[in-house]
Amino acid sequence: MGVRRAVEQALDSANRRKGPIYTYGPLIHNPQVLSILEQKNISVLERIPEAGTGTVIIRAHGVPPRDQEALKQAGFHVINATCPRVIKVQSIIARHARRGYAVIIVGDREHPEVRGLLGYAEDKGHVVDSFEEIEALPALENAIIVAQTTQNTAFFDRVRMWAQEKHPQYMVFNTICDSTEKRQAEVQALAAEVEAVVVVGGYNSGNTRRLVEIAGQSGKKTVQVEKAEELPVEELSQCRNIGITAGASTPNWIIRQVMQHLENRTRGKDGKAGRWACMLVRGLMLSNLYLALGAACLAGAGTWLQSAPVRIHYLVLAGLYTLCMHTLHHMFDRTADRYNDPERAEFYHNYRFALTALAAASGIGGLAVAWILGPLVFAILLFMSFLGVVYNFELEGPWAGIGKISLLKRIPGSKTFLVTVAWGVPAALFPALDAYGGIGVPGAIVFAWICALVFVRTSFFDIIDMQGSRIVGRETIPILLGEKRTMNLLKAVLAAAVLFLPVSAALGVLFPAASVLSLSPAAMLLFLYIHERTSRFWGIWRGVIMESHFILAGILVLLCAYGGS
Repeated sequence: MGVRRAVEQALDSANRRKGPIYTYGPLIHNPQVLSILEQKNISVLERIPEAGTGTVIIRAHGVPPRDQEALKQAGFHVINATCPRVIKVQSIIARHARRGYAVIIVGDREHPEVRGLLGYAEDKGHVVDSFEEIEALPALENAIIVAQTTQNTAFFDRVRMWAQEKHPQYMVFNTICDSTEKRQAEVQALAAEVEAVVVVGGYNSGNTRRLVEIAGQSGKKTVQVEKAEELPVEELSQCRNIGITAGASTPNWIIRQVMQHLENRTRGKDGKAGRWACMLVRGLMLSNLYLALGAACLAGAGTWLQSAPVRIHYLVLAGLYTLCMHTLHHMFDRTADRYNDPERAEFYHNYRFALTALAAASGIGGLAVAWILGPLVFAILLFMSFLGVVYNFELEGPWAGIGKISLLKRIPGSKTFLVTVAWGVPAALFPALDAYGGIGVPGAIVFAWICALVFVRTSFFDIIDMQGSRIVGRETIPILLGEKRTMNLLKAVLAAAVLFLPVSAALGVLFPAASVLSLSPAAMLLFLYIHERTSRFWGIWRGVIMESHFILAGILVLLCAYGGS
């Protein structure tokens, strides 16, 4: 949490603040993240000048209090991105140092966190990083013992037992971050279940090195890598079960790259049929063909709910328009996909000519079907298509503020709302215009219901893609509200969507069988709850499950329409 918070504050500062931006020392111990910060014109300030301008971000590890005060006196605007768990340790040390206690810090004396903690101990601090150094300390009348937040839990437990036996007057504070403690315990459990463990993280990251040590103690093959290209794939391909974990400073997109690289290079161990099935699913997802099928199913549901004749034109139009717009989006947005979905970015680079032809063909095909449905439908779709192209087309200029980015993309949350409306219009409003010549109360209700489902789907993927969105300067709804608040909002929207159709049917606005389609948002709500509580759904399969909720709506319509209901 502390690392993620520091990176988010740095990226948000680069996207929103004017003037030079610095971090006082490297923000975190991950070279890939530091490279991104450098690309965002965030420089590393190694020493404090007598005078300066701009913003300085205190690194996640924290700094001595005198350094923070010196930065302010030099004229910098200071943002304290110290991890809250580290701040808690600083507070414990400062409080007891003022009361005359000696401070024993169990940690790596060269680590920036420990150097910062020493600053709060004044002249009463002692750093120990081995049991021999603990035993060599002089007897102290009053002392407290704290730990570097990423310290090895087993070693600190040994120190605590020593204090109880030798110096019961010492006060011991277990200041190891609970995330660190949990991750170390999970690595022990993971190593017991697999044949090899891959630890992803910076080579100079203390907590990553400890994960490597703990995994290695199990006797299983243990590999540490900073990036996917460093994986010893030939060695690992001999293992049937591989565990993957990561250090605290490793961003999600690097973990995704490692997982996808490993999956792609070791694919096929389950036989030719399994390999081809996996390739088919990936092809359908990466090309947006599965997504287009979901949009077509949603259009079928929207038509049926309004008691309009289910014409194939509605389904084809919704599918082709969705395929065109989403393909264009990923073609123009490969920079974000590089972080959010590295496999998709590679796919769009390798097959860019075929995907360009697919986007053009689907766009023209959608407009042709819209022309058949009438001039009004054609005009609306033409305007929506123009808006979609303008949204994805990146312009460079002083209005952008962050390099190349379109005006519409600068509007916070614009992507989510535009995608929601872009799905809702073909799926709900076009069938109403074609069948009834206008949009009545049932059409408005169905439009709102479909928009609710698409809003949840789009915002869910925005949550997954938060790190990449911050890197490229996008302000999505999860970035504005936060991950937890956004997830609660999505669950509330789905709960309302579950009730929406039955209530409308009870009021006589829709027919009674319409309530059956509440199964689709109910299944989506269940998926969100499961996703919050388990890491079972990952990568492309997470996308398959989410898009399948729209296909479920189409299947329910088929069962109701042709099953005698």
